[in-house]
Amino acid sequence: MKKIQEYVIEMVKLLHKRFGKAKYPLVFSSTFELLVATILSARCTDTRVNKITKHLFLQYRTIADYANANAYEFEHYIKSVGLYRTKTRNIISSAKLIIYKFNGTIPKTFDKLLTLPGVGRKTANIILNIGFNIYDGIAVDTHVIRIAQLLQLTTHHNPFNIEQDLIKIIPRQYWSNFSFLIQNLGKNICTARKSNHIICPILQICKYYNKI
Repeated sequence: MKKIQEYVIEMVKLLHKRFGKAKYPLVFSSTFELLVATILSARCTDTRVNKITKHLFLQYRTIADYANANAYEFEHYIKSVGLYRTKTRNIISSAKLIIYKFNGTIPKTFDKLLTLPGVGRKTANIILNIGFNIYDGIAVDTHVIRIAQLLQLTTHHNPFNIEQDLIKIIPRQYWSNFSFLIQNLGKNICTARKSNHIICPILQICKYYNKI
């Protein structure tokens, strides 16, 4: 366990030197806008989500605006994302639940966030981490799944099991930016199509590279 933790700590430090100044990719001005953007980001690029929310956030400014939104009109704004009808229902329903069950305040606990339609473990972790600086878990998206497997941090494929593996081996003080750093690595260097080993900041310690 000690060796794997040392491996992870060195990895995080190297990635932080490379990506530490990078900004969170989704644009938002409130925690609820972060929630909306994160729900929209499922199976959609951050660039497209930001393009959509640039107009969406001007039209809908408060949680009540979302709760009272006409579904057909809302779909018009987000139609270019995948599963736009499902996301419309989830966002409007989440807004209503926040108003009527949580008194208009986004909950700050993991379990309560999971009661919101469209919110899974990844989204809940992002809301807690980015929105409230609360770190009770590690957000696991497709980049984290793929890179964690390549770096031999997990042998699982299920996001929940992967998160549990990462929690066991990553010291808590590194939970805050682990996913963000891994996502930047996966998007910019170690992509699904091709890895650019020459510019990889963790090349010397990468178990995947050493194996191949």
